[in-house]
Amino acid sequence: MQIRTEQLMATPRDEEEDNLALLCFEYADGEMFMLTRFPDEDELEITLDEEQYRLRDVKVTLAPQLLRIEVADAEVFGGDLVLDISHSTADGDMPEVIETLRIVLDGVGTLVGGDG
Repeated sequence: MQIRTEQLMATPRDEEEDNLALLCFEYADGEMFMLTRFPDEDELEITLDEEQYRLRDVKVTLAPQLLRIEVADAEVFGGDLVLDISHSTADGDMPEVIETLRIVLDGVGTLVGGDG
């Protein structure tokens, strides 16, 4: 599955939402994608097309213009195990994206890339 968005929006610790770590973006006529995790949860949550999935063992690969998310359950991405998200996130916003991904994936997934 492939999606295109202009900007990845990231919040590593939303204090108004009990320190929720949130990566999200808008695509395809206002649809929202969200990758979230509360600090005390042992799974992350993916929301796509208003459907929510709680997962572990998620692999995320981050490159300057691509975010790839790999899951074991093909139901999450409409029959695909991989979601490729092309984006144009500004370089100055990438440290917050990386920090958020590290928090979301800590103990429940793997982050590849984003080393600096």
